Amino acid sequence: MTFSCASKKLLSCCAHVPRLFRISIALVTLLGAVHLRAADSVILDRPNVILLIADDMSWDDLGCSGSRCARTPRIDAIAATGLRFTNAFLTASSCSPSRASIMTSRYPHNLGRAAELHEPIPAHIPWLASLMHQAGYFTALVGKNHMTSEKPGSQSQNLKDGSRFLKPWNLVLAGNLPDNSGGHGQWVETLRDRPKEKPFFGWFASFDAHREWEADDEWNEVLYGPKHLPEEIDVPVFLVDDDQTRQDLASYHNEVTRFDYFCGQVMDELTRQNVLENTLVFVLSDNGRPFPRSKTRLHDSGMKTALVATWPRGIPGTIHTCESLVSSIDLAPTILEAAGVSPPKTFQGLSMLPLFRDPHAIFRTAAFSEHNWHDYEAHGRSVRSEGYLYIRNSRTQTPWQGPADSVRSKSHASLRRARANAELTPAQADVFRTPRPAEELYRVGDDPDQLHSLSGDPSHTDVQQRLSHLLDTWIEQTGDSVPENLSADRFDRETGRSLGRDKQSLPSTVPGEDRRASHIPDSGPR
Repeated sequence: MTFSCASKKLLSCCAHVPRLFRISIALVTLLGAVHLRAADSVILDRPNVILLIADDMSWDDLGCSGSRCARTPRIDAIAATGLRFTNAFLTASSCSPSRASIMTSRYPHNLGRAAELHEPIPAHIPWLASLMHQAGYFTALVGKNHMTSEKPGSQSQNLKDGSRFLKPWNLVLAGNLPDNSGGHGQWVETLRDRPKEKPFFGWFASFDAHREWEADDEWNEVLYGPKHLPEEIDVPVFLVDDDQTRQDLASYHNEVTRFDYFCGQVMDELTRQNVLENTLVFVLSDNGRPFPRSKTRLHDSGMKTALVATWPRGIPGTIHTCESLVSSIDLAPTILEAAGVSPPKTFQGLSMLPLFRDPHAIFRTAAFSEHNWHDYEAHGRSVRSEGYLYIRNSRTQTPWQGPADSVRSKSHASLRRARANAELTPAQADVFRTPRPAEELYRVGDDPDQLHSLSGDPSHTDVQQRLSHLLDTWIEQTGDSVPENLSADRFDRETGRSLGRDKQSLPSTVPGEDRRASHIPDSGPR
């Protein structure tokens, strides 16, 4: 138990009284702390909360997820003592929309222009960090930010609609050091220097494993161990197994291992401060690996996330995996409930605290995801339910090759060469496929890479119709839409080179904008 300075002095002064009376004083002090208002300092017994967020890391690139070549001992250790969610899904496989969705507990199309990459969150939508700050938490963002507001301002800027923009962060640091551009160089320093009289909320966001593989040049073998060897890498069936792709994947795995090391440093510092017992830690990624048929995909290779939680005081250590379906919009409600803060009406997610107590509890029946503009024009929607993945694509005339940095990669170049030589397998050819199907259906347990669509299969007509209806219901209730003038391509789909177009100068409408979806609180089916 942690007490305030005043409480400690009170207990010290009572050291000479009988033991029973000292216990009574302690109980009174504790009960008094429980009823403190946030403005009066805050309840020190509330858990600290830290999100350790990887950038572009696929769910199965951890040892605890079954990877044979991943070297992630510290995250594996967290999973071994905490809780690993085996069916956790993001709302977008795209950096800033995914992060904004986590921060606000809202689907991307319910975030105005923030449904697309690099765009700001509407000012009337509250952030998790702002609510934690308002409740008395010391809030810090260290590393990759990638989230902005339409009206960033002071602690309590009055807006035209009568709401307030609340400052989310006490501290914002880039997290980089001269020998480390991964965003995690100041995570431990931030924990050491934080005000100890307040509970702590940390958004610790790595730049690893985003291209262009800075970890290779900044590698510290003493800290991270040897680099990954290309010949030891497992190559997905949808990539070409050649030297270039293997080296590309090895460099990616180096970044995953460096992220793992700094996750471990955070856990060590929490232990050193004797606060690990009451600190809720989540480890996750914002989207899949930056390779063809991963990042920006609605398939599991892009949209499924590794999600590991530990909280010794709040998560019993008897069951270490949870197979229940969860969404990234469920993180913010979970954190607020753990902190004793009421969620705003804008939140569309559910608190996962019941799963902490019983990982087998019935939670979600459906998880929805979407893909909007990320370097290229796009509009895709999906729902996961009943063990199936159903995808609907409104832009069938263009391929789904991945983001521009992936298109510029060695792995994509290898795919292009194989295509020129007529050597592509069906799985590899999917990267270039056009026209694409308007609907896809997969039974995920039988087809983990989602390579064999069951859409149109007579034996699956009923489930396809059910999931299609479920998706329609979600679209209608949450105010989604398919505008005619979606944001256009800014990069060449074959080479990833810039087309010289300014996205802001091209008139466009984001999904849901015509229906004022950013003001709709309805979550749709859950």
